[in-house]
Amino acid sequence: MSTTLTAATWPVGANMLTFGNAAPDGTALIDASSQVWASQLRQVKELGVDQIDPTDAWLALAQLSDERIEEFRRVLDGEGMSLSSISITRNSVVDRGRGEENLRAAHRFLDIAPSFDVTVVNTGFMQDLTQQQRAATWFWLADGHVDDPALRDLAIERIRELGDHAARLGVQVSLEMYEDTYVGTADDAVAFLKDVDHASVGLNPDIGNLVRLHRDIEPWEDMFEKVLPHSNFWHIKNYTRDFDPATGAYATAPMPLKYGYVNYRKVIRRAVELGYTGPICCEHYGSDSLGVVAENVHYVRQVLTSALADPTVVKS
Repeated sequence: MSTTLTAATWPVGANMLTFGNAAPDGTALIDASSQVWASQLRQVKELGVDQIDPTDAWLALAQLSDERIEEFRRVLDGEGMSLSSISITRNSVVDRGRGEENLRAAHRFLDIAPSFDVTVVNTGFMQDLTQQQRAATWFWLADGHVDDPALRDLAIERIRELGDHAARLGVQVSLEMYEDTYVGTADDAVAFLKDVDHASVGLNPDIGNLVRLHRDIEPWEDMFEKVLPHSNFWHIKNYTRDFDPATGAYATAPMPLKYGYVNYRKVIRRAVELGYTGPICCEHYGSDSLGVVAENVHYVRQVLTSALADPTVVKS
């Protein structure tokens, strides 16, 4: 991606998770009328945001026919919007039941990306939520999938395969950090990326996935310092985080970027200083998540404006 990006032209999109993957009448979104797609996109546009990440948890583009892909493109153009990135969610390429199917879908996402001027396709190793996670107030309060060390070599092989495909298309693959996966800590993520050893594969430093956990974690400053130099895409979100040493109890909850535990003004400026130029996708869970995501998009652009104009922020 060009190093001449401005705060206004930087790809900063809204995640569409807030809408789920079904139309209001229960129809799967991939089968829904394009009017439903347009209505949801319009809600984002009305908040002053003109880029989205169509995560497959919203509209799985890889499952659409070529004709419906073109229909989606017309809707997107008609609403005056574009894609900042494409994210694959909970469809691990080493899922024991659906790994090969997920790998094929990831290849199709890569094929689709350039036609939307998308430079990065995000994937990861998180898998379906367990019953306990679905029943919890917040799904991260219950234990979920844990990656099998025996499949790590296969994971490396398949991500490298995606990297080869991405390189041929002139795009990149990003690996989303997520607890208990092969990229579940800063050190594990950097080690896995080193083993993949592919110029078209980088990291998604989604530290928010770790900050929300009710367990001990590495200080966020240290994690970002380790992973930002290897990052090519960014799911960005924030949480409160508290720990009571007297009882051993943790408390976390989703918060807008500027109010949570991580100081994202500091982190974004540091990312710019290190030469980060990847797309950014703003996320939030709970409440009016779309409204908060829009606030986050505007916050990110303000911080980028400040960072890019500051001569003391050295751009590597």
